[in-house]
Amino acid sequence: MNRVFHRRSLLRTGLALGASLALPAARACEYFSINLRVTHPWTRASCADARYAIVCMKFDAVAQADRLIGVQTPVAEGAEMGGTQAGKAVDFLIPAGQETVLAEEGTHLRLVGLRFPLEVARSYPLQLIFERGGALDATLNVDYLRFG
Repeated sequence: MNRVFHRRSLLRTGLALGASLALPAARACEYFSINLRVTHPWTRASCADARYAIVCMKFDAVAQADRLIGVQTPVAEGAEMGGTQAGKAVDFLIPAGQETVLAEEGTHLRLVGLRFPLEVARSYPLQLIFERGGALDATLNVDYLRFG
């Protein structure tokens, strides 16, 4: 009986090790400027004729109030604010000592003039430009499709 139990344990351990080597490494999704932390910039997959993509992310650990004033990425011609603070320019206040979120349901970042469709499980370079914190290189993850 012990021999059977021992074989099963070895088999499970071997399978777990093999699976961990076969899976891709987890993507980092926290980015730090001198002033704040940006967590998980993401968007949904887009169709071939999409003109824009909504980008969401969270800002926290904000030492001093800052302002997101620009975005650069090779996937789009430009960016603007959408939702409750809609406008043609990127201008988003990030207060000190608070968690602030760019979300689909409220204020969000909109990438305009998409150059190609954004595909599920892909990631693309994204540079966020802050008034105080300067430029921050991050990765934009495409998480899932829009349903409904």
